[in-house]
Amino acid sequence: MKPLHHIPLLLFFLLLSPLSAQKSLLQSGPMLGYSEMREVMIWVQTTEAASVKIAYWKQGSREKFFTPAVQTQRETGFTAHLIADELEPGGVYNYRLYINGEAVKLPYPCTFRTQTLWQWRTDPPDFSFAVGSCAYINEEKYDRPGNSYGGDYYIFKSIDRDRPEFMLWLGDNVYYREVDWFARSSMIKRYTHTRSVPEMQPLLAHTHNYAIWDDHDYGPNDSDRSFIHKDQSREVFQLFWANPTYGLDGQHGITTFFQWGDLDFFLLDDRYFRSPNDCKTCDCTILGEEQLNWLIEALVNSQASFKMIAIGGQVLTTEKHHETYINLCPEERQRLLSRIAAEGIENVVFLTGDRHFSELSRYTNEAGIEVYDLTVSPLTSGHSVYKDQENALRVEGTAVFERNYAILSVSGPREARKLTIEVKNSAGELLWSREIQ
Repeated sequence: MKPLHHIPLLLFFLLLSPLSAQKSLLQSGPMLGYSEMREVMIWVQTTEAASVKIAYWKQGSREKFFTPAVQTQRETGFTAHLIADELEPGGVYNYRLYINGEAVKLPYPCTFRTQTLWQWRTDPPDFSFAVGSCAYINEEKYDRPGNSYGGDYYIFKSIDRDRPEFMLWLGDNVYYREVDWFARSSMIKRYTHTRSVPEMQPLLAHTHNYAIWDDHDYGPNDSDRSFIHKDQSREVFQLFWANPTYGLDGQHGITTFFQWGDLDFFLLDDRYFRSPNDCKTCDCTILGEEQLNWLIEALVNSQASFKMIAIGGQVLTTEKHHETYINLCPEERQRLLSRIAAEGIENVVFLTGDRHFSELSRYTNEAGIEVYDLTVSPLTSGHSVYKDQENALRVEGTAVFERNYAILSVSGPREARKLTIEVKNSAGELLWSREIQ
């Protein structure tokens, strides 16, 4: 017979074992996806087939709600998209993940927020969001020989400490290797490997996430519309992100749109419709005619204080190298910028990645309107060592050649909003700051 003083300890481990067992079924996440005033999407991935659901409750309230349970399956990478829709605007909610009916306790806060109903009532809310691109996570047996290309994963903890309300991932959010390009299961494995980085989990759990893609999370390097598995790649992108929509009406691709406060975000697809870079008989395009027309018309319709256009590659730079817009499709670039000028569209900011260095570009168009391009790259991949980039539109003092991210803050009354850009290194130390009125 066991001594009586052993019984409480034994009981403790018996009570703890269900929570530990369910946590072992959690592969990655939970990750917050889009947020609207009365609906939020939450993503999760398990290690094997399991039933998952989310309990959520408004802070300060005891009333608890549950999402419908979803059964994860091998064919969809054991991922699930869960919708919380018993919500009110401007609320902060706690939530808890359940796997196979058992609660999963995590060592960091699990909270989400709904957007504020400010229209016709108050000035728009002040808020901040993070942007970054090029997140390479090492996996030695599939990486190229030599020094590790990825590193400084603690950058995700630095972003988390800044507590942005959401993060916009600007492409190359995973890096498909040669072993991944031509098999759907390998694409899923690559996403699973990247998404499971421990340093990323707290950020995913209480920061809303939106994403576009670029070549490395679409297919091979510099890939385009000729990629034979582009629909397969699109499907996997949908499995692992929780954007509001994917593709324009009647088309494929991943183009989408969302609002946050008084800002509009236009998330573009620079791969699915893109002509091959070296095609001599093709009409050169990066966006495709339908997507470009949609963008201009949506910009014309926008009443946003700032119009944020997310696209994988640089738009404004005058450097004619690599996959810059001016190097590949100068005519389409000029048509895009000329139409923005002709329509008198103000307060346009392109958000771009790809280049493995960061900079802010400023362009004054023929209508006398300033247009900006904020390039933020890389998060964890290797950074560029070529510091002689020739960009005549670069704002002096904004070039960064190390791993970095940006925090953008929007503040002020409705008629005098201010956009503050802060670019920080992996440790979260400020490298430079600029304001756009």
